[in-house]
Amino acid sequence: MLVCVTLLNACTGKPNLEVDSPDNTVQLTFQNGEQGLTYQLDWNNKSLVDASQISILPNIPVKIIDTEIKTENSNWKPVWGQFSDIKDHYNELVIRLEINGKSGKLYARVYNDGVGFRFERDNISSEDTLDFFAEYNLPSKDMFYAPAGENPPIGPLSIGTLTTSEEKLPKLALPIVVEKSNKMWLSFLESDLYSAKGFNTMKLHFNKETGKLTSSSKPKASAGKLVTPWKVILFGYQAGDLVTSTVTVNLAAPCEIENPDWIKPGKTLWDWRVHGYTAPDGFVYGINTESYKRFIDFAEEKGIEYFLIDDSWYKHATKGHFELSPELDLQAVIDYAADKTVELILYYDRKHGEYGDKELFPYYQSLGMKGVKYGFMGNNVQFSRDAISQSADSELLIDFHDSPVPFTGVRRTFPNAITREYCHAQQDSRKAFTPETFIKMALINAIQGPLDMNNGNFDLSGINAGKRQKGPKKLNSYLSTVVSETARTLVIFSGLVCIPDAPEAYAAKSDLFEFIQKMPVGKWDESRILNSKMSEYITTARRSGTDWFVGSVICQKGGTLDISLDFLEEGKIYEATFYEDTDTTDCKTNPEAYQARKAEVKKDQIIKAKLASGGGHCMYITLKE
Repeated sequence: MLVCVTLLNACTGKPNLEVDSPDNTVQLTFQNGEQGLTYQLDWNNKSLVDASQISILPNIPVKIIDTEIKTENSNWKPVWGQFSDIKDHYNELVIRLEINGKSGKLYARVYNDGVGFRFERDNISSEDTLDFFAEYNLPSKDMFYAPAGENPPIGPLSIGTLTTSEEKLPKLALPIVVEKSNKMWLSFLESDLYSAKGFNTMKLHFNKETGKLTSSSKPKASAGKLVTPWKVILFGYQAGDLVTSTVTVNLAAPCEIENPDWIKPGKTLWDWRVHGYTAPDGFVYGINTESYKRFIDFAEEKGIEYFLIDDSWYKHATKGHFELSPELDLQAVIDYAADKTVELILYYDRKHGEYGDKELFPYYQSLGMKGVKYGFMGNNVQFSRDAISQSADSELLIDFHDSPVPFTGVRRTFPNAITREYCHAQQDSRKAFTPETFIKMALINAIQGPLDMNNGNFDLSGINAGKRQKGPKKLNSYLSTVVSETARTLVIFSGLVCIPDAPEAYAAKSDLFEFIQKMPVGKWDESRILNSKMSEYITTARRSGTDWFVGSVICQKGGTLDISLDFLEEGKIYEATFYEDTDTTDCKTNPEAYQARKAEVKKDQIIKAKLASGGGHCMYITLKE
């Protein structure tokens, strides 16, 4: 449902520059002055962002022609995601304006938990120097965090400290997360970059002189009509509220794939971190046909949808040709998987030569692949945009490697963009991955969308002892427990959950592996963050039908978390399977100790979940017959 009302102030004849959220708790107010437009954002009568400039041409006065309020209240169903049904409910202020003699519009869309800003401008010429610019004016005591690639996330840093610091400021990336002094939480990011042709990812900067965070989005020279990405502000009472917000996908363009039925989220086994692992029967895993058949057999047995073959399956690529590794018969592996219920995903990057971008995806499709893991192009927006659409043309899922473009919301527009490594993936470089860093990434990096983090290692002792070719560079540096590893596969949302350990490692703990095995990845009806505290802990609950999966992870201090089962149905009895650390479990000294038990539970019961140092806690809750 869409309702439009053109508004002028009844007393003055001036345009209305205010818009509230549907529940009337959010107020977004604009002012037009000599330096252009400013906005202010309030929630529950408390300031979230004080008066801040927003423009398409910074510091240029604008003439407001008229304003219009639109209201939308509808529902749509994603192909996959954290929710099976999404409400799109907002009020939108459309400001028609004139800048330097050229017309345009500013769209300000207000949800109950977020806002989005987008400019449209007509008659752009190649000589126009445009910048979609926004300030975020925050009090000096507000603390902020930001991703830092494979390094520990930045923060907490106070606005006041940055203003007075003589040190070089860190490079900032999306999304910025802010813990306000009034204990509310914000995030600054963007959505629908895919639709904003000519734009790169918005750049963030802290201006010491003004004490304000700023964002800048500059398009390449173009002509005709300009459409910017959405600049987004999310807000919530706890950090976890930002992770399950649907604002960014609501702002993204609708699905462009005519029939997306071929897109199937799921779990995948992965060979890269298993190389060099010696199975109990003496078999040593490597890049060869027999190793891959073992993965496929286990995936078939456990109902794992995919097997991902990573780097070095080919030694060199030239136009239209791959030179395979000597011990691998790829066609034999393809034929073997075809006789099972297991689909294949194949890696590709340019460091071994170049096959050809446009030719790659049809070739992978001709091999019977269901997806591609695409590596080493980084934050190249146009390349990534082309790869997403071209892989969709060949009915391939795509998983981006190596600090890719965030493209927040693109999973609505192109749901074949199934996941991306916009994080510190398990065992990479090892300079960042601690329980504390994991929790930070789950509450910062994950706001931008699905993550390929490669959680779920079970042979932690073997990995820490260096019994893998691709294990940690520093021995005994992998701090986790097997229950924490299990919980992490649920906590981190993805359309493709990549589990990185050997089949035999999972078989040895088959009762614990059942939690991962049963998870309907990407096909969730509902998702909630029950507990969250930056760097310390997170509890995530996801529902599929009447079944609930609950996973918690804690920092190295360990402790007890109260988990309320208020999400269960009143008057119903459920059976919960608990997967827990034991009294002797420790992420450094005894990471593989765990226990599993069952008990009846009901609505509003409080579970006292005891977690070891760097540990975890899982519950699979199902309705009793």
